[in-house]
Amino acid sequence: MSTSQAIPEAYRVATPYLIVSDAARAIEFYQRAFGATEFVRLADPSGKVMHAELRIGASPVMLADEFPDMGYRSPQTLGGSPVSLLLYVEDVDAVFAQAVAAGGKETMAVADQFDGDRRGTLTDPFGHVWLLASKKEDITPEEMRSRFEKMMQQGGEG
Repeated sequence: MSTSQAIPEAYRVATPYLIVSDAARAIEFYQRAFGATEFVRLADPSGKVMHAELRIGASPVMLADEFPDMGYRSPQTLGGSPVSLLLYVEDVDAVFAQAVAAGGKETMAVADQFDGDRRGTLTDPFGHVWLLASKKEDITPEEMRSRFEKMMQQGGEG
C-alpha cells in the first residue's frame, strides 16, 4: 500500500474551481488567453465537462460546466461573481492584450499601481474576473500603507 501526502505538492495553494456555462470553450479561452495547459478532462456522455484541471504557469485551476440541479452555477447564471482571480505574469501588458484578443473584456486598463504592481482587470467570456499583474517594485508594508493613504487623499484609484 502506497502512502499519500494529505496535501499534494501541486496543491499547497488555494486552488480556484471555476464553474462555467461552456467548459470546453472556457478551456480553449484559457489556453489562448493565458497559455493554460490542460491535464485532465472528465466529461459525461453528452460531452458536458464534469471536471477539468488546467495549469496557468505554476497555478492549478479546476473547472466544470454548471450543474444547477447540484447547486453549481456560473457567474453568467448568477448575474456576476463576487470573486476575482489574481494572476502574476512576466509581461502584464502582453498577456493582457492576448487575453483581450482571445475574447476577454477590459474592465480596468493596465497601469502602474500604488503597491508596486503594474495591473489591469478583465472579465473572461464566462463571467470570471481576472486581475493580471507584474511586480515592478518591491516595497515595504509601511511604504504601501503610505502610498495608499496618499492615493486616498488624492481621491484616486490604483
